[in-house]
Amino acid sequence: MAAAVISSLSKSFGQIPPSAIPPMLDCILTSTAVSSSSLFSSLLDDLPDLIESGNRDGKLDSDRRNSIASMIGALCHLLTKANIGREELQSFLWKGFIPLMKMGHDFDQELLNQIADSFFDVVQSIHAWEVLEENLVPFSLRSIGLSAGIIQNGDLQGTGLDRSSLFHVSSDLIEKFIENLHVGKDCKLSISGYFPLPVSCHVLSITLDAALRNFQAAPVTGSVSENVSSVESFTANLLWNLCNATERLLLQGSESRSCTIGFLLPVIFKAFVSQSSFEISVHRQIHKLSRNHFFMRMWTCCRKLFSLGSLERRDAYRILSLYLSYFSCGGTFQNANMSDGAEEFDIRSEKDLWNEIKRGLVDEDGLVRKQSLHILKTLLCMDSGNQHHSDISEKKTQGKHSVPHGVTKRELWAYKEAKSLGVGKLCNSVDSGMNSQQQWEAFVLLFEMLEEYGTHLVEAAWNHQITSLLQFSVSHDNFVSAISGSMHQTQSETWAEVFSWLSILWKRGFCHDNPQVRCMIMQSFLGIEWRKYGSCVKSVPESFILGSLMEALNDPVHHSDFGVKGIYSSKTIEGATHFLHHYSSYLDARETVIFLKSLASLAKRKSFSRAGLMGLAECIAASAFGAHKYSNNKVESCEFGTADEVQPEYSLENFLHDNGTELLDFLRYVLESSKQHFNPNYRFRVCEKVVEAAASMVPASDVSLEILLHFISTLPREVTDYGGLLRVRVQDWLLQNHQVTRSGGIQMQLLESLNEFPEWFIIHHCLFQNFDDEDLGAWEFEVRRWARVLFLVIKEEHQLAPLMTFIQQYGTNIRKQNNYSEWVPVKFLTLILGLIQEIQVMQRRKHGAKVQTKFEIKRLETEEQSSEAEASNIYNMFTDSLLLILEELVSFCNLSCSIFSSGSDIEDKVLPSSVRGKLGGPSQRRLSISLTTAVLQATISVKAVAYIYAWCAQHRTGILLNSAFTAVWKFFCNTITSPTCNSESEAEVRIAAYEALAPALKALVSVLAPQSLVLFMENSKSLQPAIEGEPWLDTLVFSFLQNINNLLAVGFMVRTRRAVLLNWKWVILESLLSIPYYSFGSKLQQEDGSFFFSDAALMNIFTDTVESLENAGEGSVLPMLRSIRLALELFASRRLSLVVSRFTGVDSQMIWRLVHSSWILHSSCNKRRVAHIAALLSSVLHPSLFSDGDMHDADNEPGPLKWFVEKLLEEGTKSPRTIRLAALHLTGLLLSNPTTIKYYIKELKLLTLYGSVAFDEDFEAEVSENDDARTEVTLLTKIQDSELTEAFLNTELYARVCVANLFYKLADLTNRSESSTGDKASQSALESGKLFLLELLDTVLNDKELAKELYKKYSAIHRRKIRAWQMICVLSQFVDDDIVGEVTQCLQIALYRNNLPSVRQYLETFAINIYMKFPSLVAEQLVPLLRDYDMRPQALSSHVFIAANVILHASKDIQLRHLDELLPPILPLLTSHHHSLRGFTQVLLHQVLCKFFPSLDSKSSEFIPLEKSLRASMEGYLDAYNPKTSVTPAGIFVSRVEEIGFECVPTSLMEQVINFLNDVREDLRCSMAKDIVTIKNESLNMAAGPGSTEEVSSACEEKLELPKDAHLDFQKKITFSKHEKPDLGSSSLLCKGEVYKQLLEMEKEDDLLDQLWKSRSLALERVRGNRQHIILVASLIDRIPNLAGLARTCEVFKTQGLAVADAKIVQDKQFQLISVTAEKWVPIIEVPVNSVKQFLEKKKREGFSILGLEQTANSVPLDQYIYPKKTVLVLGREKEGIPVDIIHVLDACIEIPQLGVVRSLNVHVSGAIALWEYTRQQRL
Repeated sequence: MAAAVISSLSKSFGQIPPSAIPPMLDCILTSTAVSSSSLFSSLLDDLPDLIESGNRDGKLDSDRRNSIASMIGALCHLLTKANIGREELQSFLWKGFIPLMKMGHDFDQELLNQIADSFFDVVQSIHAWEVLEENLVPFSLRSIGLSAGIIQNGDLQGTGLDRSSLFHVSSDLIEKFIENLHVGKDCKLSISGYFPLPVSCHVLSITLDAALRNFQAAPVTGSVSENVSSVESFTANLLWNLCNATERLLLQGSESRSCTIGFLLPVIFKAFVSQSSFEISVHRQIHKLSRNHFFMRMWTCCRKLFSLGSLERRDAYRILSLYLSYFSCGGTFQNANMSDGAEEFDIRSEKDLWNEIKRGLVDEDGLVRKQSLHILKTLLCMDSGNQHHSDISEKKTQGKHSVPHGVTKRELWAYKEAKSLGVGKLCNSVDSGMNSQQQWEAFVLLFEMLEEYGTHLVEAAWNHQITSLLQFSVSHDNFVSAISGSMHQTQSETWAEVFSWLSILWKRGFCHDNPQVRCMIMQSFLGIEWRKYGSCVKSVPESFILGSLMEALNDPVHHSDFGVKGIYSSKTIEGATHFLHHYSSYLDARETVIFLKSLASLAKRKSFSRAGLMGLAECIAASAFGAHKYSNNKVESCEFGTADEVQPEYSLENFLHDNGTELLDFLRYVLESSKQHFNPNYRFRVCEKVVEAAASMVPASDVSLEILLHFISTLPREVTDYGGLLRVRVQDWLLQNHQVTRSGGIQMQLLESLNEFPEWFIIHHCLFQNFDDEDLGAWEFEVRRWARVLFLVIKEEHQLAPLMTFIQQYGTNIRKQNNYSEWVPVKFLTLILGLIQEIQVMQRRKHGAKVQTKFEIKRLETEEQSSEAEASNIYNMFTDSLLLILEELVSFCNLSCSIFSSGSDIEDKVLPSSVRGKLGGPSQRRLSISLTTAVLQATISVKAVAYIYAWCAQHRTGILLNSAFTAVWKFFCNTITSPTCNSESEAEVRIAAYEALAPALKALVSVLAPQSLVLFMENSKSLQPAIEGEPWLDTLVFSFLQNINNLLAVGFMVRTRRAVLLNWKWVILESLLSIPYYSFGSKLQQEDGSFFFSDAALMNIFTDTVESLENAGEGSVLPMLRSIRLALELFASRRLSLVVSRFTGVDSQMIWRLVHSSWILHSSCNKRRVAHIAALLSSVLHPSLFSDGDMHDADNEPGPLKWFVEKLLEEGTKSPRTIRLAALHLTGLLLSNPTTIKYYIKELKLLTLYGSVAFDEDFEAEVSENDDARTEVTLLTKIQDSELTEAFLNTELYARVCVANLFYKLADLTNRSESSTGDKASQSALESGKLFLLELLDTVLNDKELAKELYKKYSAIHRRKIRAWQMICVLSQFVDDDIVGEVTQCLQIALYRNNLPSVRQYLETFAINIYMKFPSLVAEQLVPLLRDYDMRPQALSSHVFIAANVILHASKDIQLRHLDELLPPILPLLTSHHHSLRGFTQVLLHQVLCKFFPSLDSKSSEFIPLEKSLRASMEGYLDAYNPKTSVTPAGIFVSRVEEIGFECVPTSLMEQVINFLNDVREDLRCSMAKDIVTIKNESLNMAAGPGSTEEVSSACEEKLELPKDAHLDFQKKITFSKHEKPDLGSSSLLCKGEVYKQLLEMEKEDDLLDQLWKSRSLALERVRGNRQHIILVASLIDRIPNLAGLARTCEVFKTQGLAVADAKIVQDKQFQLISVTAEKWVPIIEVPVNSVKQFLEKKKREGFSILGLEQTANSVPLDQYIYPKKTVLVLGREKEGIPVDIIHVLDACIEIPQLGVVRSLNVHVSGAIALWEYTRQQRL
């Protein structure tokens, strides 16, 4: 056919609709002689060009799209002609269909689907399925293999019969056919490629789908036609190939799985829906492909995918969802006749499926959780159509249910809410319960609530449904039985499955986003009465307990009460311990130990917070205690059935013998974790629980000594040393199970091991003959651990006999041992030193032990009485052994020290820049290993001799120890006179000599005695003969300083080694300066120090130390500061500090250098160590310097000490510990020197106002654990109150506590001036107190921050105000006649200003004390203030409180006078219109009158119960209040330590009254309205007398008619006009009845006031009548724009009122800007948040319907709800909505229908819509 004609025809296809193509072609064929085959061939040859033109641009316009569609339609139509054969179909397949399918990603998908439908219609019509089987199917399978990478990777081994050839399709036929095609080269290349993977899968899926349709549409006749057989065979073979391909592809990559699930699986499942099995011929063998077999293969693939990862898990869930969407959970199939007789595969019976669903429901991925839930609901037949059918039917048949007895309103609402959501019915005691389907519905509901619903809905239904699930799980028709079938035979297995499903809900609840939900779920879980379930509780999954529960326990949201008032526990922790105690009590021995090991190992694997770690320790202890209960729990009946009997298979003791070590090691990790929390009380609590668990579960006899020592060493020393709270507990544990009978006596196994340790330790083989510092450190640590446990176990003297024998044997032969090995004597000496140091620590702890309880006092007294004698005997035994070996040790020491004097014999080696030790770390010495060994041996021997000498001299008096002392002193002299070194090695040896000298000299000095002092003096002469009259220590000091400075000056030492030598220099210098100190203490010399040091020596030491101070290393700081302190003490002892100018270099300039160097040292230190700060304060701010005025002020400029204090406090505001220690020391110095206080007024004010919220836990731990810190702080606290120091030292209150205590003691000093010196000091104290008081008053009135009247509660301003007025109260004792006027003027200004009640109470206390001290001011100032009724109510309340307490606490001689003066102006305030002032005055006046008229107190109970309760609640405060003690530090701070949460501020009386009135305001108004007659009778009865009560009462009843709305009645206000003045000269209330006459006159105005009230009420009614009867409650809203907008809306719609939480909001500028004066016209009702419920209940009683605008399960759409006329509409909070307790009050909830994605509207918009709907309905 001519090409032009074909081209024209092809172009015309784009202009003709596809539906018109067949008729057009028929016309062409009919009207022309062209055959259909030639036309087909011509059009087919033109098709590639058309496709190429469409593919060239990558986009298809409508014309090209129509052209291609019409061309394909034409070709398909031609193929259906009778004369068109299958070869043409094959050509169309390769030239048209396959190229078009390849370009599927570029072409329109709808177009391709249309092409495929046309193509398969042709195949079906001509029955050419074999063409597809020979061409399209192999090509597509080969494309899958290539795209998925199966063929290239050689992965051809299938999983079924002959599946290796699945993707291996021969390409010869394809290539041969392509060669025969008459197409261009480009077209051949495109055909020879392969389909992309999605296209291949899509083509195969639509091919199978078309074959299935054809097969299903075939007529059913008696004989099967050839065509039907052909399509059946094609379908079966293709299905076989697709099943095999599916299985292979699912285990490939993500794209392969996606294509398989999206294309292949749906059509495969569709095939198996229609027919259960297919017969396939493979290699002439007939095989049957059944859906059972395929389903099992798919389930196998899913299980493999589950184990691979999250993406694979998602795909597995997609497979299951797809499977369940085709095959219902009921197991019914179409044509489900299993011809093979095999049982139908039920995936519900697969236990792994349910386990995977459980894992999916708690997966972190939300999509996985949703997929799992969908699968679960599908398996349970809980789709949307039939989920609630059972409930609906039950509702129809059951009708109304009776409400369960004893159900609260909240619980009833929860039942209704759960029921409205489709779960169950209200069950009472006779109900049959919930069936399995209902239980599953409850489970799904709770899970969906946690995922989707609001907080209040979760809270509504949770407890009810969880309880129901647990309650009905014991029945045979429980929800587990619905899925388990016969899988669970025993009840324990059933309970295990029940708790495994419930743990899913608990886990999801524990990790919920809302903390309120997390808390509620935790409380629900812990609130279950587990004892009802007996041994069933052990079925709770262990993985849940160790995982989700412990993670939730680590959540801080559950521990809001943790640490409050020093109690390191919480309700959540207590509940968890109770549960675990019950849980572990039913575990056998093996299970218990394994569980405890897993529980304790959490400390090693996870990071715990403070509360979390405490909870873990408590749970471990509770589980350990529960384990001992197991033996008593054989078969225990429980409320919900009987548990299965479990026989113990293992003995706890036998099993622990092998596992106790590992358990103890895990417990040690818990102890290690507690060390990161510095609070000692917290750590003690953790240690207590761990020790309890260890003692309960691990017998110490079953653990190796090494493990036991390691565990005990982890415990803090303060809990196991003498006085430690765990000492007895640890001792009992160590000694239990250790006693066995041997040879008729009792021998302790542990003691045997401890006594064997020394020999094992000494002879233990070392890897090397030599050793270094790392080895020595390891040995010392090992000995310390051993010694600590040894003295915990030792109870009697004889138990140490083996140890003493060992010491004597080795000590007397130590030189012989040295010949065999150098490390044996060093180990022995290390052992001796460890024993001495341990005993010394025990002695220090014993003298410093703190006892806090009576039980501890009694226990320790008993222990002390029984152990004091034993301790003395032990010390004597130890001393005797040491004395026996001392001479041998001295000889060994002299021999070892020869290394220090060898000098030139030391081999000099060039050492590298970095020398490493044996263990790989940096070495401390730059010496060879052999030389290091010799040096360490000499060092340890000198130290041992010195320590043994000190020990023996302390515990054995009257003996001569000359040899030991002489050896050490000789070593000292040799060291400080050694010649200059000539090499680095010699310098290192010299450093080692000073290292040995420092501790040895310190030990010698610490036990100075007359004999040792003589030895000191005699041996010092050997160094240089003393000059007559020269102090004998001068030579030693000068020689020492010269020698060590020369050594520092040589250039052989590296920088780090120079720092080490400097450290030893200052330690030795401190010891030398301590000699006079110890001699003074022993009364060996006069206390002026001149016998020891000359002036020049002291100056030299002082100057050298000060100049080196600013560059001091961390290890040198303490000895340097102590040296300065000792030097200043020596100056002070010789009165040098008074005449500093005599001595060259020691003057004010030198002190300046001292403070500058000290400040540089302090500011450059990164770590603020307690010991360093305390030593700095006691050294620089030395008492001997502080008394000198020039040190504080010089020519109106700060002196050195004042400059230092200013700097220190300025820096201390950022360091809590610095400022607290500074306050402690500074106030103590000021107390000793009152004349200097005037220089530090500014600093004292800073300390007064200082406050840091930070709690320095490290401070307390440092003081308790570090001996240096404890010693240095003790030096500061000697001059302060120990009670205050102990209670507040580590709190932010301590700075002002110190200042308060300072002025309190100064006030005492002014009151007891006896001597002339005392008069001068007291005068200075008085003047200082006045000065500081006026300074503080000026600050509180004029400071920009403190003068503010508007501030938030608990803000920084609030705190500073409280601090200032607390101090002013303490200073009230300094008010004198010369300043009282100025003080009262400031006080009145302060009282008039607005302040919170917590601040005003201190102003009132201060004023009360002033008026009590100056009684004349009452009439002059207080009475006029009380008569100023226009004063602010807050100020009037304060004056009433002041007046009442002045009357109550004044002395008897002026008390009646004060009553006459103050009572008349107070009486009118009893009827004040301000409710808080009125109630406040009534309470106070009642208290005053009861004091003078005791009978009134008993009569008052006859009237007004609310007033009685108000008075009763306040009387305790008034009785306890004492204004005199309230201005003392004890009254302000010490007695209120329990309330330390906020500045030690108690709740004021005004706060109590306001809170009380707010709580009962509505009830109080109603009560007063109902009892109005009684009130009037009571008032009239006071005037008429007792005889006229009935007459007055009846008269009042006749005159007064109670109005209907009496609850709106108001109190009558007594207001004097401008021309009326009260009678100022009224006489005493006790003498005359003028006040009663005034009351009678007031009653005459009742009628006039009643008329006024009625007219006012009528006017209000007229105004109300014009408004709509709807009230909008917006008290829960706090955002000003929303409130202002609602006010404007309410005015527009003329509502009856708008309720807000605070009516003052209308004064806000932002509110007024938005409301545009609406607040002036709409009634604003003040309803605080805590009174909303009462307000709504009141309105309900008035006939209003209470509605809430909230989305709940029962909410009615706004357009379907008919508003009542009288309506109160409640709006919720901006985010949370309406709280649950308010929802209970509502009559109904309405919601605005919403169509969009966002599920909420702005609250203002919502309120406006609801108001308009109400208005619209009322207008109709």
